[in-house]
Amino acid sequence: MTKKQRRYEEDFKRQTVRYILEEAKSVAQVARELKINENTLHGWMKKYKQEPEITETQTFRSEDHEVRELKKRIRDLEEENAILKKAMHFFAKDHR
Repeated sequence: MTKKQRRYEEDFKRQTVRYILEEAKSVAQVARELKINENTLHGWMKKYKQEPEITETQTFRSEDHEVRELKKRIRDLEEENAILKKAMHFFAKDHR
């Protein structure tokens, strides 16, 4: 007995690929959510990932990721700076 293969609209496939990229979810996770074979989704990713509208989605996501990383780096540096200021005051009092 063979499994019945489902047919999906091209638009659905593109939206699914865009969803995977925008939400930064794994193919496996989305496959479970949509009850679609993981290999099928990998095929869609390979086919549609390079399309201009989907590439644009990736660009925005990577820019958002970069902004988040930079904000985190700023917070870390501000925290380090505060610690160094406290240490400077501590050692300045010690030498008087």
